[in-house]
Amino acid sequence: MSPSFKPLSTLQVLACGATIVTLSMGVRHGFGLWLQPMTQAQGWTRETFALGLAIQNIAWGVAGIFAGMMADRFGAFRVIVVGSILYALGLAGMANASTPMLFWLSTGILIGTAQAGTTYPVIYGVIGRNISADRRSWAMGVAAAAGSFGQFLMVPTEGFLISQFGWKEALELLGVASLLMVPLAWGLREPGLGGSSAPRREQTIAHALHEAFKYPSFQLLMAGYFVCGFQVVFIGVHMPSYLKDKGLSPQVASYSLALIGLFNVFGTYAAGVLGQRMQKKNILAVIYFARSVAISLFLLTPLSPPSVYVFSAVIGLLWLSTVPPTNATIAQIFGVAHLSMLGGFVFFSHQIGSFMGVWLGGFLYDKTGSYDIVWYIAIALGVAAALINLPVKESAIVRNLPNGAIAP
Repeated sequence: MSPSFKPLSTLQVLACGATIVTLSMGVRHGFGLWLQPMTQAQGWTRETFALGLAIQNIAWGVAGIFAGMMADRFGAFRVIVVGSILYALGLAGMANASTPMLFWLSTGILIGTAQAGTTYPVIYGVIGRNISADRRSWAMGVAAAAGSFGQFLMVPTEGFLISQFGWKEALELLGVASLLMVPLAWGLREPGLGGSSAPRREQTIAHALHEAFKYPSFQLLMAGYFVCGFQVVFIGVHMPSYLKDKGLSPQVASYSLALIGLFNVFGTYAAGVLGQRMQKKNILAVIYFARSVAISLFLLTPLSPPSVYVFSAVIGLLWLSTVPPTNATIAQIFGVAHLSMLGGFVFFSHQIGSFMGVWLGGFLYDKTGSYDIVWYIAIALGVAAALINLPVKESAIVRNLPNGAIAP
């Protein structure tokens, strides 16, 4: 970083960044609550709704790459402001979409692009630039825990808004709430980042990408993150309908998603803390394998509200706990100069998995009348991801740049 760059305080970064993630991820985690009321009101299939969220995840992944590039170059403030405005427009469009195409454009493209500018890759770039390496994994765990708290806080709130005001009005109210991210973004303005005083980087974007994509550990992290996206988005979107199909009340589904969010607060924070003390690849392997065990036991156990709540608590501990060790590993290997961009590419793999999880859930349900096949796929992928992460090398990459300098 250049001498003109002045790091923000840890408290300021975490307070503003965590609150932004709480709002952005909190709204996002509740979209499954709209599946049945929207499809019933509009006369759409579940696949139609699922495809909109699948497009959202792909748009999020693609836009996340460019949002990361812009945040690395100019700072997170401008990116978050644009993302907040797009979030409000997307939620309003989702509420008033009268055709599947309008639903896919608003829910998919607009909201997906908005999420790219208001979630982990952008926020983690700020953390990487402003918080020292010896506290970075912990700080990323705090930010991820905030996203989990957002799920715990927002999902029951969204269920309440739907029941009290209707699904359409609930979306419009959330659109207004998403604009609160604009003043919070002001707290993440980084003096000396952007414009003529931007820090000089010894690596170009092209060089950083070439280096990362030819590095086997980066490829393995991307493959593992694909599985993370598949599992969490399938469960997050289709779990409410799965439970209702089995005869359980909508309140059980709302409490289930809230419990996932609550326990994920502890899981993500613990993963961040452990990442300062243990090899992160081992943490990731345990998380992915434990998910497969938890899903297997859930399917084998007779379904009841208590079994749902136990599963939700366990899977909640493992929900987004992959985020801090994955991003901290990227920073540890490649440094922080291009952290938001590289994190965006890894997250794109996550979103491809998300697309497959949410779309296959709707597609195979419509074809078979059951979610069973997708549950089995999620189990197999979890075991594969555990094995994939074990060979990851976490040590900093050795660079030989043309001028002999070491990239930051």
